Amino acid sequence: MKNHSNNHPINRHRWSLTQRIADKLSSFAGSWGFIFSLIVFVLMWTAINIYEIIEKFDPYPFVFLNLVLAIITAIIAPIILMSQNRENQRDRQRAEYDYQLNKKAEREIEQIKKQLDRIERKIR
Repeated sequence: MKNHSNNHPINRHRWSLTQRIADKLSSFAGSWGFIFSLIVFVLMWTAINIYEIIEKFDPYPFVFLNLVLAIITAIIAPIILMSQNRENQRDRQRAEYDYQLNKKAEREIEQIKKQLDRIERKIR
């Protein structure tokens, strides 16, 4: 998610603890590790209930498992959206900063060009 330089002035902004947690959770929820851990969780849940490894607590069709997965989805979706909104905000701030920096560089280049023109006229 972060391919920008860490020394960019926009990245120096300090986010709150909850915002940083949301970013970390969002980063994990969008990873292969999360997908594989969710698959393992569902397979273990299913195996435990089909083969009665432990007392059968959620018989087929696994209504409780569906509830657990729906709760996970209901919690993770807004967290991901909050993180994406913050990333969009950082991108807008970065673009505005870069625009201002480019305008300043353009003015400086124009001044240098004027100085070079004056030097060239004096040499002739």
